[in-house]
Amino acid sequence: MSDRITVVGNIATVPERRQTGTGIPVAHFRLATSQRHRDAQGAWVDGTTNFYSVSAYRQLAEHALASLQRGQRVIVTGALKIRTWEVGEKKGTEAEIDADALGPDLQWGTSRFTALKRETAAPTTDASWSAPGLPAGGPNGPEDGGADPDAVDDEVEPDWARSPLAEPAPF
Repeated sequence: MSDRITVVGNIATVPERRQTGTGIPVAHFRLATSQRHRDAQGAWVDGTTNFYSVSAYRQLAEHALASLQRGQRVIVTGALKIRTWEVGEKKGTEAEIDADALGPDLQWGTSRFTALKRETAAPTTDASWSAPGLPAGGPNGPEDGGADPDAVDDEVEPDWARSPLAEPAPF
């Protein structure tokens, strides 16, 4: 099991497009974080800088690559993995975050969010389909003299419109 972590920092490298062996898109970048504090004289002093390798996958990767740039201040949340490595005589430890969510830190600027529409499957209009034991079109469907299920009744009010939450607030 991996630990969950949320980190705020600056993107230290240009976000890079990669892909897994199975073709899944990956966005990868390094994130630099440091804590600032006041010294005894009241001046701001930067603390130790920590670096994290951040990877985002699939749709999050695509959105990150289209939105993020080196130098931006961001918030990253995801699974923390600590890995040790060895190359020749050099050894080290690397902190990696598999991101679940990424976004700009609005403490330092503004952002305009653009929601993208998800592709949805087209509704099935095959009239030959029926549940087992039922006539094509279902019970009381067009084939057996019932109402057309595709017909729209403009007089019917949706259930949500009758909800007390749909009423305007009395302000």
